[in-house]
Amino acid sequence: MRAASKVLFFKGEMSLKLPLFLTIGRIFISPVFLFFYLKYQQIGLSLNTLPFVLIFLLALSELSDFFDGFIARKFNLVTELGKILDPMADSITRLTILLTFTQGFIRLPLLLVFVFVYRDAMISTLRTVCAFRGMTLAARTSGKIKAVLQAASIFAILILMIPYAWGALSLLQLQNISLMIISAAAVYTVFAGAEYIWANRTYIRQAWQKDQS
Repeated sequence: MRAASKVLFFKGEMSLKLPLFLTIGRIFISPVFLFFYLKYQQIGLSLNTLPFVLIFLLALSELSDFFDGFIARKFNLVTELGKILDPMADSITRLTILLTFTQGFIRLPLLLVFVFVYRDAMISTLRTVCAFRGMTLAARTSGKIKAVLQAASIFAILILMIPYAWGALSLLQLQNISLMIISAAAVYTVFAGAEYIWANRTYIRQAWQKDQS
């Protein structure tokens, strides 16, 4: 009886932690992405193969993002820690990839990528401060659209790398199209950040007042 109870307890613990494992695992995919993108020649990977490897890593990251939320909601495993870690993992993963694209052959302007960095840093700080004050700022629809647009933008650049690797697209064309794609995503990212602050202004004000009292 005790053995059965222990097994059930272990399964329950593992089920509870599975979404968190997926979330944390997603964070560790981004440095792998960076390594393959920057060091593909040193590890013997051809330019023709590189886009497919990077697409696979990004797809793996996005699937883990989908399944950690799906499992948490379906089996009622949503936790306050998960609400904080999940968007942080998204930010770390996508910002790492965008910063990676400032190097190599994509060469995105660093100032453009800082738009994403500053927005996420500001929102993460607000969310963390409010959490310490006992208030959880829930995700907004605009934030979810922002995440989809950023992921789609990165996927688009990786797909463009395929004709570039085959010689059907010049380096200048690849860089210019990538710049336009990320610029469009940056504009919406700024809007989503402003909308998030406005929608949660009451909670942010309460957290500020608590800090002053």
